[in-house]
Amino acid sequence: MVTEMSKLKKRFSCAVILVVMLLLAACGREEQPQAGTAYKIYYVNNDETKIINQQYFTESTDTEILFEELTGQLQTKSEKMEYQAPLAEDFSILGHVLDSGLLTVDFDEKYKELWGIREILIRAAIVRTLVQIPDVERITFTVVGEPLVDGSGTAVGIMTADTFIENAGNEINAYEKVDLRLYFANEEGNLLVEESQRNVVYNSNIAMEKLVVEKLIEGPKAEGSYPTINPTTKIISVTVKDGICYVNLDEAFQNQPYNVTSDVTIYSITNSLVELPNVNKVQISIKGESNISYRENVSLNNVFERNLDLLFTGQSQ
Repeated sequence: MVTEMSKLKKRFSCAVILVVMLLLAACGREEQPQAGTAYKIYYVNNDETKIINQQYFTESTDTEILFEELTGQLQTKSEKMEYQAPLAEDFSILGHVLDSGLLTVDFDEKYKELWGIREILIRAAIVRTLVQIPDVERITFTVVGEPLVDGSGTAVGIMTADTFIENAGNEINAYEKVDLRLYFANEEGNLLVEESQRNVVYNSNIAMEKLVVEKLIEGPKAEGSYPTINPTTKIISVTVKDGICYVNLDEAFQNQPYNVTSDVTIYSITNSLVELPNVNKVQISIKGESNISYRENVSLNNVFERNLDLLFTGQSQ
């Protein structure tokens, strides 16, 4: 009987020791924090309804190395086939150029075979991944050197992180198309040229007034139209109350790199916004301050209304 008790005690002691060893081993296997900076690599889900992301850590800080690493991750397929890698398609990147925060990525002709929501999702995954590179602020796509166009033949243009807005479930919101009537400068920079941009794809989460200002900053698409606003201008806010659209821009708006008059810039914004049914007048401010002058010759302490006198009619004025 004593012998049996001794055996039981030994077995119990061994079991306790084994449990302690397992607990210690588990503690030793606790996941160590990964070194480097965390980036989100975006992929397309298998249903092709949204983009999802996986974390990727790297200690690289060089812009070119980061581009190669992140595009490499965008080519890596999921071992469990949980999602689709956006760059694991038939098309290839021919090259890229980074200039003053604008990253231009050039693809081969195969990119044109993408269409519909699939193309938008792949583009969203690429843009949202690469725009995380510290020196990259904006991205544009070209195909064999030519600007990427959508199904209607309209140039896609410059994209940012805000171009593809996600909700809490990481699903891209529904996209809509809208026709915009915008006003840019003529070649001399002293008159306004009307430009219709058809089938502009935008996210329904973006206010139409903000979309108009974004497109003005982005610049014209049509030949014969010229930009009116410094492309480095950042939008602080765009709101509408009682028919007045309040546009608040940062200080870069004061710096005009183009040969256009102050009136043309002001009414490029005003006339474009007043085309919207809910806007009658426009108030422009710089960092929230309107009691100043734009380029020292146009007071912003005014509410601006549509100005048809500046419209270019095709005849010399």
